[in-house]
Amino acid sequence: MKLATAGLALVLALGLTACASSSSGTTGTGGSSAPSGSTLTIADVAPFSGPDAALGPTYLATCYGATTAINNAGGVLGHKLACKSVDTRGDPADAVPAVNQMFATTSSLALVIGCTSDEAASVVPIINSHKMAMFCMTGQSEFDHVHFPYFYRLVPPDLEESYAMVAIAQELHYKRIALAFGNDIGSQTFIQPAIGALKKAGITLTTNQTLDLSATTFRTEAEAIIQSHPDAIMTEALGSADPTLFSEIQQLNGGAGYAGAAQNISLGSFCQNAAAGATPQVCNGQRGQVAYTGLVVAGLAATGTTATLVVTDSSVLANSQCTANFITAFTAGSAIVPATAVATAGSVSFLFANAGTTTNAVTTGTMAFNCI
Repeated sequence: MKLATAGLALVLALGLTACASSSSGTTGTGGSSAPSGSTLTIADVAPFSGPDAALGPTYLATCYGATTAINNAGGVLGHKLACKSVDTRGDPADAVPAVNQMFATTSSLALVIGCTSDEAASVVPIINSHKMAMFCMTGQSEFDHVHFPYFYRLVPPDLEESYAMVAIAQELHYKRIALAFGNDIGSQTFIQPAIGALKKAGITLTTNQTLDLSATTFRTEAEAIIQSHPDAIMTEALGSADPTLFSEIQQLNGGAGYAGAAQNISLGSFCQNAAAGATPQVCNGQRGQVAYTGLVVAGLAATGTTATLVVTDSSVLANSQCTANFITAFTAGSAIVPATAVATAGSVSFLFANAGTTTNAVTTGTMAFNCI
């Protein structure tokens, strides 16, 4: 499971156009039609609670950003668009009734997004049986071959990403690797391909630690990693798990960070042109923190309203792929996340949306950004 929000927004826009075009101005669930001028619904089928609760709001914010842009441009063949959350709780057993309820109560359904590795195996067959197009965030191996004609995958197969992480380790001449992956379904699917790839590459696996995403401390896992003396740590763990683990490794290792000066190889964190061992790694100089004031998010309710923040930095290159992360916390219950990012020479414009349940009142703080 991944957080490819900018790409999801683009595919959402293209997918909606294609879906609407196929029905001469009408669309709906399972082949039914919606009256011209009615509002069509995009369903975000993903975890909004449970260990992977951060995924649902992230995709929902992407939906808000994309549908806002589409609606401002006139909609799709006379239809306006709206977003709807469907909480799977990150559990296949809970996902099935949630999706069945979605189809039973959403007559204007036009497209499904989300469908992460947590629930894809159980809900994709249901969505496909309703002849509903879906754009899913799962790299699971059962979807490596086409079995469901209405299924589209937005991320590479887990097998390929595991191989890529090992290839990075080879490029940096690491000989000893520790694994530390979350206990969620999406993260666990990386482990066996990674172990196999490490063996083929002649790299020693020093330890394989599973991180309970509901835990608040990982001292046992941190100690095991330190004692195994790795050159690098390969990891994917959502939420606060990875930051907590690395903080405890640093504490237990006398402030040295990682045993043997190991580097964290995390999905999306590697820059080919970065100096090995640099902390933090820098991609074309386009990484840093920026203070902001007056970000107009105080009025952002949980209905999908958005706000734009432009970061000016001379090192930003046009057409870069950029991400943002707020260091300052927003009001509890709000979930303000970047929906889209557009980079031009010298600046990047982030569109943020509140996908939470509470209006935010924090308008000043610090934001980290990264462009590649």
